[in-house]
Amino acid sequence: MRALSPAELLDVWDRGLYQAPVERALTLLGAACPDTRPDALASLDIGRRDAELLALREHTFGSRLTSVATCAQCGERLEFSFGVDDIRCEPHDGDRDGSLSMDGYDVRFRLPDSRDLTSADALDDTVAQRAAMIARCVVEARRGGDPVSGACLPAHVVDAIEEAMHRAAPQADVSIAIACPCCGYEWQAMFDIVSYLWCEIETSARRILRDVHVLACAYGWHEREILALSATRRQCYLDMVRA
Repeated sequence: MRALSPAELLDVWDRGLYQAPVERALTLLGAACPDTRPDALASLDIGRRDAELLALREHTFGSRLTSVATCAQCGERLEFSFGVDDIRCEPHDGDRDGSLSMDGYDVRFRLPDSRDLTSADALDDTVAQRAAMIARCVVEARRGGDPVSGACLPAHVVDAIEEAMHRAAPQADVSIAIACPCCGYEWQAMFDIVSYLWCEIETSARRILRDVHVLACAYGWHEREILALSATRRQCYLDMVRA
């Protein structure tokens, strides 16, 4: 894993601007891992995918993250920061397959990947999305030796499968503990590395484009020449133009 260069960052932003979140995640990984086949990136389970995106974020923007939240009890707007290591989870060992046995059901399943998310996201509501995800990820299910469709598993078995998936790939479901300093209310806020990183990519891309515009107008340089400058040299030229 390596940091995105300014030119790569602009290219990723340009290609991902109108993509769905799952597509954006793969576009980001593809730019950071150009030697890895797209189908191999798409087949990463979501925990490993998000771990790679977190590493990309760290290499490109640093190890500290800042976010905001609104207290549901008093309405106070909070800004808080945390480190990459605070939300980094240990990856699972071995393959992506898991199994469980309960109440006469024997189930083998695999961890969901980006293709599963894309398929589920095409459905209208969260209930249908959840059912479709489980149906896709159940490799084999039996009750008393008889085959059972993944779509026909009872709710408590589905809950157990999802819990087993979370234990196997905790990076796919990260939450942050927050306490409001004004009223003391505490809650868990979900952290989505895809949306967080994309916001940073978009902010940086627009800032780089403004810098390119200023320097191109001042010196007549082409975009590729400006982007080839180090961040320090580019800022020095900007300071002189604005002086």
